[in-house]
Amino acid sequence: MIPILAALAAVSAGTLALTKGRRRLALSRAKHPGASGHVRLAKRLAGQIGGFDHGDRFFRIDGADAAVAARRQAGFEWLGALYAARFPQTLALTREARAGLSDLQFTGAYRVPFPFSARVRANLGTGAFLERSEGPVVVDLDGNRLIDLTGSYGVNLFGQEFYKATLAEGAATVADLGPVLGAYHPVVVDNVRRLTALSGMDEVSFHMSGTEAVMQAVRLARYHTRRPRIVRFAGAYHGWWGEVQPGIGNPVSADRTLTLAEMSDRTLEVLRRRRDIACVLVNPLQALHPNRGAPSDSQLVDSSRWAGADPAAYRDWLHRLAEACRASGTVLILDEVFMGFRMAPGGAAEYFGIRPDLVTYGKTLGGGLPVGVLAGRAGLMKRWRDDRPLDICFARGTFNAHPYVMGAMNAFLRRLETPGIQGLYRDMDACWEARAIAMNDALAGAGVPVRVAHLQTVWTMTYTRPAAYNWMLQYYLRAEGLALSWVGTGRLIFSLDIDDALFVEIVARVVAGARAMAADGWWDAPAGLTDKALRRAVLGEGLRARLRRGQAAATSSG
Repeated sequence: MIPILAALAAVSAGTLALTKGRRRLALSRAKHPGASGHVRLAKRLAGQIGGFDHGDRFFRIDGADAAVAARRQAGFEWLGALYAARFPQTLALTREARAGLSDLQFTGAYRVPFPFSARVRANLGTGAFLERSEGPVVVDLDGNRLIDLTGSYGVNLFGQEFYKATLAEGAATVADLGPVLGAYHPVVVDNVRRLTALSGMDEVSFHMSGTEAVMQAVRLARYHTRRPRIVRFAGAYHGWWGEVQPGIGNPVSADRTLTLAEMSDRTLEVLRRRRDIACVLVNPLQALHPNRGAPSDSQLVDSSRWAGADPAAYRDWLHRLAEACRASGTVLILDEVFMGFRMAPGGAAEYFGIRPDLVTYGKTLGGGLPVGVLAGRAGLMKRWRDDRPLDICFARGTFNAHPYVMGAMNAFLRRLETPGIQGLYRDMDACWEARAIAMNDALAGAGVPVRVAHLQTVWTMTYTRPAAYNWMLQYYLRAEGLALSWVGTGRLIFSLDIDDALFVEIVARVVAGARAMAADGWWDAPAGLTDKALRRAVLGEGLRARLRRGQAAATSSG
């Protein structure tokens, strides 16, 4: 009898091991093959890259000859002199603030690839201060008028004048109550009614930021499913807190986070079969660059940056994803903090025709003030159990439903329903597709290696031939009077108050900046240069720099 039991136990153990092995293999195959899909490996590799500066090779790291390097240096020095003359007060205040403001130190250091950063900061300072806005134009401390393509991180959808009005109207609505916290201003009731109607959800909760709204969505999903793991997709951003931003940039381990490939049948198979996944997070912005991180000019060591939206294919993916989540009892969370209300009055959920279980909003919904909102089905939004009253899912915040935020939000929601604002959504796809074609035609006609990809009003510039200096384009565009965010040409965000005439002006300025950059030789790379060679050169120099420091430390300690 004992031998039989032992044999059965051995078979059972073998079967279990085989099942676990198959699950592990399926999960591994569902991950994106690049670094964005294997966050632990990416983090380890990033830790091995040592800091270095291109120094005397700054203008010829691609192997350019002396004549081309001289043209580049002359162009660089011309831009530096132009910036110093045009932006003196703005740059001076930025330098003063940077000493005590870590945010400015970070964005300044990572505006371009790090081996170029020190020299760029010293010679091509970028001002961080503005005095006022006038429609789609912002004015700096020196009186320079810049066309605003920053989008205020996505907040500015309808134009600065729209948000000035919502702020003023909202403040007037709640002025008699003032900043009283804890109790609600009556305007909250109207906000809830409008938000549940827009989202198609049963309930909402208010938070202080989009990041907090996502945090609570994940907590509630885990609370109700009693499952530990969450799924995010390679490249997607859901705020800077621990588990939704694993890998580079996060010092905290995120062992319960699975980073899978988007638009993948293998991912759907994992979601259908596993029963330890609480929720799946989707950021609809990823339709512009599936499985790739948010682009920024600090990553432009070569020209491999890619973007391109296929809304129909992404819509099909989302519907299949929702079906897989329903089949496995997994909560589908649509993170609309960035894109919410940008693509349609009902957000990306309306645009793509899907019904998530939970949806998060932020950015523009606050009418110009910071806010986060979570909307969901009643069963998922409940934070306690009637049969176990001490088993709760706690979430509160001092400034949740702040009266002034609620007032501005109400002004936003009311204006969203007006015919004038609704009209801005009419033919949205066709309008911005035509504008992107016009931009690309103009760039091609100018003979410059730059193109744009877009998801309606969110654009990214891409580059059509290998080059090490694409990041310089942001400085030529600023010289042409275009205001860009700290990620440079990685993301241009248009507001809907940019009319056809102003867009024609924007195209002319982009082309002029690109032509000036071409004339200064930044795209005159030697024949045969490849993106792969450029990447390998940077990686090799970084590893050598780390090795040199290690050897120096060993010698010093010895």
